[in-house]
Amino acid sequence: MASASEYEFIPPGTRFHALPSPFPMKRGGALHGARVAYETWGTLAPDAGNAVLILTGLSPDAHAASGPHDPEPGWWEPMLGPGKPIDTSRWFVICVNALGSCKGSTGPASLDPATGDLYRLSFPELSIEDVADAAASVVRGLGIDRLACVVGNSMGGMTALGLLLRHPGIARSHVNISGSARALPFSIAVRSLQREAIRLDPNWNGGSYDHDTWPESGMRIARKLGVITYRSALEWDGRFGRVRLDQSSPFANGGGEEDPFGLEFQVESYLEGHARRFVRRYDPNCYLYLSRSMDWFDAAEYGNGDVLAGLATIRIERALAIGANTDILFPVQQQQEVAEGLARGGADAGFVGMDSPQGHDAFLVDFARFGPAVRDFLDRL
Repeated sequence: MASASEYEFIPPGTRFHALPSPFPMKRGGALHGARVAYETWGTLAPDAGNAVLILTGLSPDAHAASGPHDPEPGWWEPMLGPGKPIDTSRWFVICVNALGSCKGSTGPASLDPATGDLYRLSFPELSIEDVADAAASVVRGLGIDRLACVVGNSMGGMTALGLLLRHPGIARSHVNISGSARALPFSIAVRSLQREAIRLDPNWNGGSYDHDTWPESGMRIARKLGVITYRSALEWDGRFGRVRLDQSSPFANGGGEEDPFGLEFQVESYLEGHARRFVRRYDPNCYLYLSRSMDWFDAAEYGNGDVLAGLATIRIERALAIGANTDILFPVQQQQEVAEGLARGGADAGFVGMDSPQGHDAFLVDFARFGPAVRDFLDRL
């Protein structure tokens, strides 16, 4: 198994699962000596019937919540833990970091055991189905034949559907949160621009950058585009309005440099600060690979070109699709489509559109709405 490279960003409580070697990839090629990062909370029942799998969006790591292995708050801290909506007093919870990421799972930022160098663009083409197959291997490796539930957020909603499509019987139920069964043209267009911004940065250098020549400008622009689509116009207006930036701010006039087109508004400063915090904490090549995997995913491949027919091939007992009515990146009609398709397959499937102003990121911040919906679903399993 390849060891971590200096380009990977791994939380201290991370555990690792060795994937079968070779690990075949959907679009060709195979990985050797690959691994998947994950964390767990709670206690697995003797019959392994209380397991819940969480599949993440593009950028999170496996550290969804604090625990004995790592006391630092996780990215979904209010949702996961004793007495919380995903109650670890009852459930054994697994959170898997996506294959292709730079947060511990093998990806373009990892060392290729065949060469001793980083994979970079020699990493095989990555699909959502590969991410799903790697997650399935973790589940099986923990001795779990059937999950009580698979929960997928954003890209993780796609991965969860890929898991259910490719591994029949692996879960009794599914919660799809702000996810989809395929990428819409708007989402593809945004992600295409994000990837272009990275690739056009001279420091990207065909994927062969280093710490001193990091494609910071490309990553900043890509992240800003993402953050704009993660929230809603309603929230941007209510949160920032047209408030001008205090000229004492470090971001005023482009960060203190003379720039006639520098930053003037608080919303620009927010985006700049958010982007700067991100650019050195995520590998650009990993970003490119996972971003493209979302554009490629389409459940219609499993239904002779019909997405509802593809979803109807999934056999689970119950399902819930949740979204925010202000989400422009994964709009609620996509969660409605997931619920309808799973219902056609025989699932007791429901849909809830939340009146949350936070857009796509609502599941990460609007716990007052999303928490009770998830808790109620799991309580009735």
